[in-house]
Amino acid sequence: MKKVAIIGSGVGGLATSIRLALKNYEVTVFEANPYFGGKLSSFEKDGFTFDAGPSLFTAPENIEALFTLAKKDINSYFTYNDLDESCRYFFDNGKRIIAQKNIEAFAEEAEKVFGEPAENIKKYLKNSKKAYEDIGELFLDFPLDVSLITKSETYKALFSVKFPYIVKSLNSYNESSFKTPEMVQLFNRYATYNGSNPYKAPAMLSMISSLEQSQGTFYPNGGMITITNALVQLAKDVGVKFHLNSKVDKIETINDTVTSVSVNGKNHEADLIVSNMDIYYTYKNLLTNKKLAAKVLKQERSSSAFIFYWGINTNFPELGLHNIFFSEDYKKEFKEIFEESILPVEPTIYVNITSKYDKNHAPNKSENWFVMVNAPAHDKHNWEEQKEKVKKFIIKQINKQLNTNLEKHIVVENTLSPLNIQEKTASFMGSLYGTSSNSKMAAFFRQQNTSKRYKNLFFCGGSVHPGGGIPLCFKSAKLVADAIK
Repeated sequence: MKKVAIIGSGVGGLATSIRLALKNYEVTVFEANPYFGGKLSSFEKDGFTFDAGPSLFTAPENIEALFTLAKKDINSYFTYNDLDESCRYFFDNGKRIIAQKNIEAFAEEAEKVFGEPAENIKKYLKNSKKAYEDIGELFLDFPLDVSLITKSETYKALFSVKFPYIVKSLNSYNESSFKTPEMVQLFNRYATYNGSNPYKAPAMLSMISSLEQSQGTFYPNGGMITITNALVQLAKDVGVKFHLNSKVDKIETINDTVTSVSVNGKNHEADLIVSNMDIYYTYKNLLTNKKLAAKVLKQERSSSAFIFYWGINTNFPELGLHNIFFSEDYKKEFKEIFEESILPVEPTIYVNITSKYDKNHAPNKSENWFVMVNAPAHDKHNWEEQKEKVKKFIIKQINKQLNTNLEKHIVVENTLSPLNIQEKTASFMGSLYGTSSNSKMAAFFRQQNTSKRYKNLFFCGGSVHPGGGIPLCFKSAKLVADAIK
C-alpha cells in the first residue's frame, strides 16, 4: 500500500483522507492542534456551547457522497434537518423579512414588505440556479486546466454565459435586476460567502444565492461540529490514522519530488503528500519556496472576521438560527475592509443561535450567540483596541432593532480576531477564504489541486481551487482524489 501524508484535519483534509483510504492508500493525517476540524471546531464555556467557525450548512450531498462511497449508513454518524427559512434580515430603515425556503412565499413577502415585484426575485433565482448548474459546476467540479477543452460541460457553459456575468460587478448586476435597495443589498451579501467585495466581484457570483435560496439550508443536529465528528469517525472506520499535536515543520523533497514530512523532529515517509494547510504557508514554511509564496501574495486576500461568542441570559423569539442586521452604508463598509484595511465603523452584523434547535447548547431560558462582522485580513492591526468600538456598535444596533438592552443580558463572552484566526488555523493574515474573488480572473489564478512544481504533491481546502467554504472544501477533496490515479 502506498503511503499518503495529509497535513491538517480541516474539512478538506478529512474528506480527502476518506476518499484516499477507500482507494486503498495507507493514510495518515497530521494535525497541529489538539483537536480536529480546523475552523470547524467548537468549545464550551459556563454551560454554553459554541460552534467556533462556519455556521451555515448547505449542499449536504457533499458529505453524503462520502458515506455512500464507504457503504456506510450516514444516519449512524450524522443527521440533519431541512430548514423552512434560510435567514432573517433586519434593515437599517426598520424593515425586516424572513427569507423562506419556498421561493414563491419569499418573493411575495418581499413584494409586500419592500415593494419589490415578486417576479424580479423569481426570475433572478431562476437565472442563478441555471448559472450554477450550467457554469458553476464546471468551475467547481473540474480542475481549471487544458483538460476542460475535452469536457462537454465546457461547451454547455460557454453557451450559458451571459454578457453581464462578465462585464458587470455583482452590485451592478443586482441594481439592474431589482428596483429596491433592500433586495440589492440582500443579494449583494452573497459575495461575502467567499470573502469578496460585491462592488468589485464579478456578477457571476450571483449563482451563489442558488445554494441557499434554491437548494435550501440545513441544520446538523448537534451543531456544525457534528460534521467534523462524523468525518473523523468515518475516516477512522475506513483505516485512516491520526496524529494530533503534530505540527508538520517541513515537506522533504528530492529532485522536486516529495518524499516525507518532518513532524516534531521525526521524518515520516510518504509516497504522496496532500496539504490542507493554507497554500501560502505551505510554500513559505513547509517547502521554503519564497518564489511560489510570493506568487500567492500577488492575489488579494479575502476578508476575515471579528467574532463575539456571547452567552445571553434571555430568549429573543424574533430571532432565528441565522440573522443579518444590515449596515446603512454597505458600499462604505466594503471600502473600509478592502481599500482602507480597517474594521468597519458601522458593519453588517451576523448572529447565529444554535440553541434555537439544540436546547442543550445554552442553559434554560438562555441563548448562545455567535456574533460576526466582516473584517479586513490581519496586517498590524490592534484588534484589542478595535474590539470595544465594534462591540458598542453591535449592541447599539441590536438594541435599536429589537428594542432591548442587550448588554445587561451578556453573561459569557469570548472573542476571535483575524490575528487569532491566523494563529489557530494557520490561515495567512486570518483570511477566511485565502484569496478574494474581486477580479474576473480570480478563479483562474487560484492554486490548483495538483502541484506543477513538485511531483506527488497535492492541495485541498479553502485556500486552493475551487475556493473557500464547506461545500467547496468537500469538492477540493474529490478533485485531489480524482487526480490521484
